[in-house]
Amino acid sequence: FERFAGRCGVERDRNSCVLWFCSEENVWKLCEFVREERTAPLEELLVVFISNENRTVPLWKQRSAHGDQPVIWDYHVILLQVGVQSEPLVYDLDSELSFPCRLQLYAHQALRSDRGIKPAYHRKLRVVPADSFLLNFASDRSHMRNPDGSWKMPPPLYPPIHTAECHMNLDDFISMSPAVGWGQVFSGAMFIPKNVQFPGIKTPSVSKQCRA
Repeated sequence: FERFAGRCGVERDRNSCVLWFCSEENVWKLCEFVREERTAPLEELLVVFISNENRTVPLWKQRSAHGDQPVIWDYHVILLQVGVQSEPLVYDLDSELSFPCRLQLYAHQALRSDRGIKPAYHRKLRVVPADSFLLNFASDRSHMRNPDGSWKMPPPLYPPIHTAECHMNLDDFISMSPAVGWGQVFSGAMFIPKNVQFPGIKTPSVSKQCRA
């Protein structure tokens, strides 16, 4: 998978990637690149939304962190490659760890265990096949605006991502309710074991909260 690592559309160096303040769109663009350039089997790629009911999830080894302190995200999105003959790899464009990073290393250094963490900060993970994410994800970027309509952070320069049926379903992906959205929801502990597998990821066919 070295041929994909860090290319992000143009260069092999992660630092050359054009990144925006929306990890979900950065990962969508990575998936789009793989699909168009065929740099890896798309079926090996899983999109992982990390959040919880309170939208307060700590992650360590983030580039915006101060020292060894975690960054508290409302949600964060990473890309996971699960190969048949290799250890799963994580692609986190906001991490200071290697790109890609072995899942076992990422789990211990970036995710870490929920033990010793207050329940309000326990992580859950929604795992969605990359092809399903590309087909169904939509965002009008309304979550990036202040109440007065101004941008909290500069938005991507390309048009918002949408489908023929929907312009906004980001909350379906952030939600950790198994009854909502696409993919399958796991507890944070699922990423800790040595042999991580995600057999039979199920994808519901409809969105419950689509904003047309």
